[in-house]
Amino acid sequence: MGASFLQEPIHSEEPPVATADLQRERDRLKLLLDITNALISNLEPRDLLRAISASIRQEMHCDVVGVWRPDADGRHLRQLVMDFPASHGAMKEGLLRPIEGSEIGSVFHSGKAFVARTKADITSEWSTEIVREEAIESGCILPLVSRNRTLGVLTLGSRTENLFSCDDVHFLLRVAGQVSIAIENALAYREIAELKDKLAQERLYLEEEIRTAADFEGIIGQSVALRKVLQLVETVATSDSTVLLLGETGTGKELVARAVHDRSSRKDRTLVKLNCAAIPTGLLESELFGHERGAFTGAVTQKIGRLELADQGTLLLDEVGDIPLELQPKLLRVLQDGEFERLGNTRTIKVNVRLVAATNRDLERMVEERQFRSDLYYRLNVFPIRVPPLRERPEDIPLLVRYFSQKYARRMQKRIESIPAAAMRKLARWHWPGNVRELQNLVERAVILTRSSTLAISVPELGKPGANLAPARTEDRDEQDRIVRVLKETKGRVGGPSGAAARLGLKRTTLITRMKKLGIDVRKLS
Repeated sequence: MGASFLQEPIHSEEPPVATADLQRERDRLKLLLDITNALISNLEPRDLLRAISASIRQEMHCDVVGVWRPDADGRHLRQLVMDFPASHGAMKEGLLRPIEGSEIGSVFHSGKAFVARTKADITSEWSTEIVREEAIESGCILPLVSRNRTLGVLTLGSRTENLFSCDDVHFLLRVAGQVSIAIENALAYREIAELKDKLAQERLYLEEEIRTAADFEGIIGQSVALRKVLQLVETVATSDSTVLLLGETGTGKELVARAVHDRSSRKDRTLVKLNCAAIPTGLLESELFGHERGAFTGAVTQKIGRLELADQGTLLLDEVGDIPLELQPKLLRVLQDGEFERLGNTRTIKVNVRLVAATNRDLERMVEERQFRSDLYYRLNVFPIRVPPLRERPEDIPLLVRYFSQKYARRMQKRIESIPAAAMRKLARWHWPGNVRELQNLVERAVILTRSSTLAISVPELGKPGANLAPARTEDRDEQDRIVRVLKETKGRVGGPSGAAARLGLKRTTLITRMKKLGIDVRKLS
């Protein structure tokens, strides 16, 4: 009798009443009861299926039992668990079989059991090789169906020919129904656990955000340079386009990112932040994509990455220029396809995330020096916004000083009613290499020192003649080198869409003014 796909439920004749048959019936009923009891146990899903597979193998006196589930690619079935004490090594957990062109795939598609009386009944090339290496002589493949949905297949194999009778298959279909319940419960359990874990981690993240958000409470200023930035924010916020924030450290790029999020359709979802420079390289991938328990040494629990936390919201990748080269292709895949895998897991996770990237580094130069992938740079540089340094918006300094002085006065329960005009003039003359963050720290220190209602700004270095000279000269040299390099790349062209001004993010007139100030003559550039 050859292999067959079972079209209808199997009805076996009433077996003769005999002691051996009664014992077998009791054993099989006990197996079903044991599986039912196991379903309500506290075992992990994979451990539960391993225990069930071992019980089925022992009861059916076969050599191997496996449970298979569809792989993430949708083209293969993966052996989730296997009980095969005497395996020769050709068959193992995690093994993949193609769905198309194999008996196991046919059972998965059709939902009908398949019985191989002898190894000659196995026809697919892949299965034949495994059968030969493991010396399998007969087998049985059963669909795992629950609520009219095929969840996977149950496979049994034996090194004895013609082991599985019609009565055996009839019983195994009942067993397969129980295994299907186990898998469905496991899937539901995993989905609930992951959702619960995600919500718990999101709550912890939001609590951390509440603790740290007080550093800045708003974008303060009325300068032309700042208004231009806010206009760009208003323009791009309503789209889902990637935004690249460029600017020096301390200019408030994070505040601009929050403004983009707050004016977008995702404002009711989470803005998740990740500082790529603040996390060790070895842990950055785990922070971004998450990991499974046991994925690497020290991974004692499952961790949901920032990408998954930001699903349907916005992800701010601060200091994006510090992402290591080996991690950049994975980030590029998320930007292109919206999918990734956690470390230690092959299951593809799809996310819908709006990305805002920020950096104080020259990504274009990094691309030229092969320190940053060009394809990732072009993906990030969809809508660049240059956040101006504080020295380019000196008219905002009085507003910022008043804002920070009142903020820290309230926190320290002090009353500050005035700020000396001479001190304000000194602040306006300083070039602020640390930008707004430097000003904020200076004002906080002044509030601490204040003993009256007048802000006690006592910073001798601001008033020393030539105190700003050395830093200013260094800064001028850096800016001169940068402008000269770009002018050489554009062959001396200042204006136009591909000119130096556009590449530097400046107006043509602004660049010409700076060139005159720095003594740059295009005609002398070779």
